[in-house]
Amino acid sequence: MNLLAFDTSTDTLSIAVQAADAVWQHTGPGGAQASATLIPAISALLAQAGLSFATLDTIVFGRGPGSFTGLRTACAVAQGLAFGARGGAGVPVLPVDTLLAVAEEARHQHGCTQVVAALDARMDEVYVAHCEWLPAQHGAAGHWRTDGDFGLCAPEAVQVPAGWTLAGNARAAYAERLAPGALHASA
Repeated sequence: MNLLAFDTSTDTLSIAVQAADAVWQHTGPGGAQASATLIPAISALLAQAGLSFATLDTIVFGRGPGSFTGLRTACAVAQGLAFGARGGAGVPVLPVDTLLAVAEEARHQHGCTQVVAALDARMDEVYVAHCEWLPAQHGAAGHWRTDGDFGLCAPEAVQVPAGWTLAGNARAAYAERLAPGALHASA
């Protein structure tokens, strides 16, 4: 399957292209710069992978929570590219929760299976979700279970249960105000 995935909801622009089992990745500055650099970076990454918009099967985008401008950018670009892909025949669009993407990155990079994903929401608040990986069982694929929708709170209010790992960009913004003493998966 040929996938294009990107997230512009945080201060980091993340793009990935998958062709069969191979993956190409790009990261860069997010925020306002993402609007100007997203499409050229996508085109460059597709070229590196030997793919084009005509060969994509699906487009995945980060649906937030996050920056309002970043979310509008991701959604609009995903819809526009998907509509025009395959010579106008289009491809499906799949929105993915950004906090789940943070948890998956912690699992992929560090093997974490119990993750408190926390992103800087600005204005002295963080977006947070408790995510637990449930391994494959009885023929069903592994998947994440969360405590519902994301929460929004002060950094001091984030609870990290014993044995769980804190992941995301909120630690860099709020240092020891955010779950002091908790295990932390750094990017």
